Amino acid sequence: MVFARTATGLRADVGALASQVHPVFMLPPIAASWFGAIVAGAPSIPAGAVHALAAFFAVYTAHVKDGYVDFHLRGEDDDHPMTAGGCRIALLGASLGFLGCLVGVWILAGPVAAALTLPMWIIGYLHAPQLDTTPIGATMGYPTGIAVAMVGGSVVQAGTAASTVPVGIEGAGAPPTILAFAAVFLVVLTGVKVVDDESDHDYDASIDKRTVAVLVGPARARQIAYGLFALGGTMVLWGTVSGVFSASAPAAVAVFATVAVVAYRAPSDLATMLLIRGTYLFLALLVVATWYRPLDPVGLPDVTALGPATYLATEAVFGTVAFVLLYRVNALRRAGATIAVIYPVAYVWDWYTLEVGVFAIVTRTGYDLFGIPIEEHVFMIVVPAFVLGVHETIRSMHGPMGAEAGVETGSDAEAEPGSAARDGPSDGGAGS
Repeated sequence: MVFARTATGLRADVGALASQVHPVFMLPPIAASWFGAIVAGAPSIPAGAVHALAAFFAVYTAHVKDGYVDFHLRGEDDDHPMTAGGCRIALLGASLGFLGCLVGVWILAGPVAAALTLPMWIIGYLHAPQLDTTPIGATMGYPTGIAVAMVGGSVVQAGTAASTVPVGIEGAGAPPTILAFAAVFLVVLTGVKVVDDESDHDYDASIDKRTVAVLVGPARARQIAYGLFALGGTMVLWGTVSGVFSASAPAAVAVFATVAVVAYRAPSDLATMLLIRGTYLFLALLVVATWYRPLDPVGLPDVTALGPATYLATEAVFGTVAFVLLYRVNALRRAGATIAVIYPVAYVWDWYTLEVGVFAIVTRTGYDLFGIPIEEHVFMIVVPAFVLGVHETIRSMHGPMGAEAGVETGSDAEAEPGSAARDGPSDGGAGS
């Protein structure tokens, strides 16, 4: 009984070693490594494979070390399939495997690529008991590992002589591109990890494990996570408009946002499952957007083809969305009162800025009303209505989770579905 704690024989030992391979959390670092390779250009398969294998060994190290610390040292877990000695041998084997990959990366791509590969193992090995005792370390360890894998996968290709850039993505492998992608995934996956930790709120609190959910409560943690999702999506839009990402990249945001909306009302376990799979789709669509760039030849739609009615047409579209949002949450009357108060201030502000030449409206009907274009009057109604529609919609989403009531009464755990403590900590993160 070398590795297996409760059984004997070769089959039991192999099963114990295999138990530390968690595909849900193993695949993203490997996929991130290959994504970095794709961003760099036509990837060198040998170099990419070595770096991806290094990512596997790094995460395996994290899972074995986490189980060893939580069960054999801390006594937090109720069960673990491996013996203490088996954990130590597996840690040594995984570390040696990573070291071999590190040497391979150095030979194939140079010392810089190797230096950017090493942090994956450091993060995995230090996950427990060093990093998982602080809110930042417990929450951002795994997302940081993904970001490092992405950057390392790209730099490995950049240092490989066999790497070439295919037609259509010239310059795609420039450092700002992969760094921007890594920053997006760091933010988004941190949000997913915050949601993942919600389900262990009671248990983590009982052992003084300071996750975000423990510090601020599950309901507020869910809001923080979705704020991070919104920031990640906005970062993709910034990158697209500035030319760092391809024009197709926002489609990936739309798909992940759809999954996130569905997951918002779900219990923590189900929400985590949905969000992790949503990040798979997010990454897959970004791969398509980066490699094939399907929308690049299309360009932006020219709405000025509507002529003088262009401005009014855009206002009609956003005004319709605003009306639907407000109607859906029964907030039309409240919004109308707020807009009525805002309108006089907005009117004076708009008239003054036009009068002194701060801006000019080119594509408009040409009709004025009370000294300003008629489109501006509509604008001063549509924009506040749209803002209020979004605000009221978000506010209505808090109800089913008990977010507001839970935060005010200090009963987050009771108010939120799925927040009850489990028998042991989850397999979230890098073996969290």
